[in-house]
Amino acid sequence: MMLSRALVLGILALTTMLSPCGGEDDIKADHVGAYGLDFYQSYGPNGQYTFEFDGDEKFYVDLGKKETVWRIPEFGQLTSFDPQGGLQEIATAKNNLEILSKRSNYTPATNEVPEVTVFPKSPVMLGQPNTLICFVDNIFPPVVNITWLRNSKSVIDGIDETSFLSNSDHSFQKMAYLTFIPSDNDVYDCKVEHWGLEEPVLKHWEPEVPAPMSELTETVVCALGLSVGIVGIVVGTIFIIQGLRSGGTSRHPGPL
Repeated sequence: MMLSRALVLGILALTTMLSPCGGEDDIKADHVGAYGLDFYQSYGPNGQYTFEFDGDEKFYVDLGKKETVWRIPEFGQLTSFDPQGGLQEIATAKNNLEILSKRSNYTPATNEVPEVTVFPKSPVMLGQPNTLICFVDNIFPPVVNITWLRNSKSVIDGIDETSFLSNSDHSFQKMAYLTFIPSDNDVYDCKVEHWGLEEPVLKHWEPEVPAPMSELTETVVCALGLSVGIVGIVVGTIFIIQGLRSGGTSRHPGPL
């Protein structure tokens, strides 16, 4: 599958030149050139070429390995994309970034503050495998470090994350995943580091386990249930008797 030249030109028309990734003395005033679905930045230097459909990532081009990586591998069995197309667009983005940086006199922009949310993929049941999702939105520039902690200790197994997904305002979003088995003894944190944050953000998550009922509470609940049941039987019996009586009276013939 090849992107049409018209689509590429349309993407390039969305050009924006934004910057600063810095904050530390040893980091130069870095810049990012964003072109819709691909971007290149001087920090690193690195970039990303992504193809999205309806707001979801379909594939991206691994710039180091020079290969197409499908978000869902089965998609790659139905169609194909030549990674050279992505590499060419990144080269164009790199060239345009240098031109735009000079034109702007390397004017810095403000680092955005990312928003972090953590939630499970499916309803949580203790002892049943599940996946935690750390959703990081409003990322700019697209340089972020997302890590998982279990009981305040780093987790390196069972983790995965998406590439950067573009927002309409030229910021980015990213999702990190952690497969785990919920336990009432474990708590989790998604740690996000970004230049827009004065310090790393820890978004906490732990399973909500219902508190056990006390013996007194169980006794009261059982007594109420029994009382309601008895009242229901009595009321039902009264209605049945009244119904039988009214039915018997209606069968007597009236006066001639």
